[in-house]
Formats: sequence, structure tokens, C-alpha cells
Amino acid sequence: MNYFDHAATTPMRPEVLEAMTPYFLEQYGNPSSIHGVGRKARAALDASRRTLATWIGATPNEIVFTSGGTESDNYALFGAAYANRHKGKHVITTKVEHHAVLHAMGQLEREGFDVTYLDVDESGAISVAALKDALRDDTILVSVMYGNNEVGTIQPIADIGTLLADRDTLFHTDAVQALGTEAIDVHALGVDLLSASAHKVNGPKGIGFLFIKTGVKLATRSFGGQQERKRRAGTENVPGAVGFSRAAELVIAERNERVTAYREMADTLLHTLDELGVEYEVNGANRLPHIVNLYLPGIELEPFLIMMDMRGCAISSGSACTAGTIEPSHVLTAMYGQSDRTKQSVRISFGLGNTVDDVTRLAERLHEVVSTFMNGVR
Repeated sequence: MNYFDHAATTPMRPEVLEAMTPYFLEQYGNPSSIHGVGRKARAALDASRRTLATWIGATPNEIVFTSGGTESDNYALFGAAYANRHKGKHVITTKVEHHAVLHAMGQLEREGFDVTYLDVDESGAISVAALKDALRDDTILVSVMYGNNEVGTIQPIADIGTLLADRDTLFHTDAVQALGTEAIDVHALGVDLLSASAHKVNGPKGIGFLFIKTGVKLATRSFGGQQERKRRAGTENVPGAVGFSRAAELVIAERNERVTAYREMADTLLHTLDELGVEYEVNGANRLPHIVNLYLPGIELEPFLIMMDMRGCAISSGSACTAGTIEPSHVLTAMYGQSDRTKQSVRISFGLGNTVDDVTRLAERLHEVVSTFMNGVR
């Protein structure tokens, strides 16, 4: 099986598992305990927090560990909205966010908040001018993802940060999909809140973090102990934090090499499809280097993905959170409206273990399966 669905999740690297193992078997203490076993766990947790903070240009006390990207998004959005509703109830986001953001926004609407959903153009990008026009005196929060998980389009985060710099409006970005390939400095971007998850960068599932800029106050979302500076109750996932930290170290060391490799893979995929005469269009522009979303006119999506799987190629139709449904992609609908394109597009995403030769074979399998649909064969 050739796995080309790294935007959904990634295989954990052996180095990450090796780093985590002692904290399951030997150094298993509770980091809140004052005895030696607990202090060793605390030291590992603190070291991991420092590494992750350095990765995004933050300070360690600005990193709060969570269970992953969804919790980080929810904590940012509900925490910011509840803490600032005395200032206003207007929130701005986009129509192409991950469901962890969109469904949270829907809940905020049900609780009386007013949410503006910005349109995107056919490249998948929002207009900073449109965002500026949408701002109101009672706007308390803006949430715009860094890079889209379905089509890869990168949003103008730094420009938005500049726009909001002199306003009393919090700025959150979901960077879960972007952190593996993009060099991110939270203060240069001007963000107040940033969500991250380990399993998208060859780390373990079940661990993420939320960057909370110093001075930003969020309403509490969980109640219990005083962990994470009283911001998130519950015993910390020490093995997960250590694994996330180790994965980050590897990303930092290898990012440029990875980005070059992914761009070569994307170029090879499109060049080979051109040579084979496959009809396609690329969805999105200014994309994250590891994501290629292709419109393949005439296919039927679910059987197409099954046929590719039978040929040893794991690809997807977009967000894994909507896998198993035949609903059109909300991202592609926002970009192109109600059209066949929303049900005839596939996402290919590169990562650890993929080679250029693998991508050439993938293009050949795509050609085979597209041809069966063009010839009316099921």
C-alpha cells in the first residue's frame, strides 16, 4: 500500500516512539507530584514545552497542552468568546475552516453570538479587504486557518495580523495542517491564539497544543486540578508531549528538505498525468507543498476511491472527519458553488515514506481508474 493521505494523519516516526517509551514504562510519574518520579515527569514535560515554544517563536508559558487540534480550536474559540462577550458578540471566520472551527461557530451562534462567514475566491483564499469591511466595533474574535486541509490554500495570516494589530480583537489561526511544512513565528504573524496537533507531523495521536499569547485571557473550558497554569485541568499526557516535542525537533531539522521533496512529488504527479493524457484541474492555489487536490471530471467519487485502494493507493476526498459520506466538500462548494467539481475531486497528500517513483506509479493508477470511468466500466 502506498499511503498518500498524510493530510488526514501521518505515521509516527520510530524516533518519536523511542523517545516516548521510557515515559510509559520507567518514568511514569504524575508531573504534579513532588517526589522524584514526579519531578522527572515534570522535567520532561517542561523540556517538551520549551521545544514546542521555540518551534513557533513563543515562550514556554504561552503553550498549553491539549488532546489535539479539535480541543485546541474549541478552547480558543469558546474561551475567547466567553471571556470577551461583555465587549461584544460578533465573531468572524471563513467558509473553508475545518469542522472543528465551523461546528464550534455554529454552537456560538446557537448561544447568541453573531458569526460572519467570509467567502473565498476560486483559489480558496479570503480577501483581507473583505475582512476589513466585515469588522465591527463589537467584533471580539477573528479565526482564519493558516493552510487549508483539503486544497492546501495558504491564507494571508500576516496581513490579517497587521490589520488587527491596533484593534481590541483576538486573532486565532488553526495551523494544524501547516506546521509540518511552514516556518511559523506567532509574533511575526500577529496571532493571539494558534492551534497545533502532533499526529499531522509524524507524532502521536491524542496530543496537541494551543498557543495563548501572554496577556490573553480565555474562559476556562475544563474544571478540576490546576494543571497547565490553571488553564486546562487534568493530568498531562507526558509521553504524548515528549513525542510531540521529538517530532517537532525532526521537523525543524528536516523541513527544507521535506518541502523540496514534496514540491518535486507534486510536479512529478502533474507532469505524469499530463503525459498520460489525464483530464484534470488543480483545486486551490498558493498551496501547502504536500497537498494536491485534483478535479477529475466524470468520476464517481466513492467507487473511484475504492478502486484506487484496490490498486494499492490510499488517497481521499478531503477531510477525514467527513469520510464515509457523499456530501459535497464544503471547501470546494465555497470555492466553486454547487457543481460536479465538489463531488469529483480527490485529495493527494505526501509525507514520510513517499518517493518520486511512488508518485509516478500513483499517476499511472489514477490514469487506469479514470479510464474505466471514461469507458463506462465499473
